[in-house]
Amino acid sequence: MNLTHPDLGLLEEGFRWYGPNDPVSLRDIRQTGAASVFTSLHQIPYGDLWPREAIRERNEMLKAAGLRWSAVESVPVHEDIKTGRGNLKKLFSNYSETLRNLAAEGVSVVIYNFMPVLDWIRTDMRYVLPDGAECLRYDPVRFAAFEIYALKRPGAEADFTPEQLERAKLWWSSLNDAARESFIQSIIDVFPGCKMGLSLNDIRAMLAKYDGVDLRANLTRFLEAVIPTAEEVGVRLAIHPDDPPFPVLGLPRILSQDSDIEALFKMVDSPANGLCFCAGSLSARTSNDLPAMAKKFGPRINSVHLRSTQQLPDGSFYEADHLAGSVDMPALMRVLLDEQDRRRKEGRADWQLTFRPDHGHTMLDDLKKTVEITPGYSCLGRMRGLAELRGLMLGLRYAETLK
Repeated sequence: MNLTHPDLGLLEEGFRWYGPNDPVSLRDIRQTGAASVFTSLHQIPYGDLWPREAIRERNEMLKAAGLRWSAVESVPVHEDIKTGRGNLKKLFSNYSETLRNLAAEGVSVVIYNFMPVLDWIRTDMRYVLPDGAECLRYDPVRFAAFEIYALKRPGAEADFTPEQLERAKLWWSSLNDAARESFIQSIIDVFPGCKMGLSLNDIRAMLAKYDGVDLRANLTRFLEAVIPTAEEVGVRLAIHPDDPPFPVLGLPRILSQDSDIEALFKMVDSPANGLCFCAGSLSARTSNDLPAMAKKFGPRINSVHLRSTQQLPDGSFYEADHLAGSVDMPALMRVLLDEQDRRRKEGRADWQLTFRPDHGHTMLDDLKKTVEITPGYSCLGRMRGLAELRGLMLGLRYAETLK
């Protein structure tokens, strides 16, 4: 068996790229062994139409580097769509026309999320592991400190245990003004590739707009507006799970567990209404059985993020090695390979799944670089994850020949 044969039925290997200003270049990505890129046009404001010319320019840039634009990550959903306010007709029209323009340039997978106010949330961008590498971490104690002492959200105390509240008070009091400001900005600016320039007052104003909002109903309205266009032009949407997959900022999360995904597919029952299966996000909820979920929802998985978190008894978690932590990655990879095989037998044109290694550790020479490296998106850490996942795929395929 030739394990390098291109027809082996492996998942396509991708890599996240934040555009021309990303310190990780396209040449770097080629050298990791990845064949494709997950990228977005971060320069375009949320809610605006993506011109076909801008899409073509990005696509040609990737092709010239020998890479494929496998997925848009992402076409962001404007906050007004999530709250159900503002000129929704215009926003839906811009989103639908963006899908048309992407399809016209050969890009057929679009990732998005429906997380309110902030996207993924972490409280420590440079948590130091025993081996000296750095990773992302979520600590409910530190987030309690942010909510209560920085954001001053009314009623925030009710979301945390007495022990967490006491520890949050002690931790916050240990920080000087500069440390507090740095921590606050790390929470607000956590979304990589696009610094929104938000203040605490901006966050408070955004939260106020969610008073009485039915987030699930607004997601349904969004899907009903854009899925017909996606079907028409051959684009497959892939919603990203909530990260972390439990309520934050006093707001609900609507894509955190099995029942949420079932509800999503019932909103608009179409292959174009699909899932970005993010193992890391889903793994931070102890009740989620990732291999079982991937098997159940396999036909509607339109994109894949592979990483693992290590859950801790106090409710915190950190980004583990890609083959360690709380995720049974061999079992999950087996399910994904089986899903590919099933699709191929069905004759589906989209039989091959594309994954990217997600949230790698900052390690080795990347720890010494003076250029700013987005936490979780260093080249070396993700390259290590990609190599481990590639080896896992090859090992599983080789094991099939020994049966």
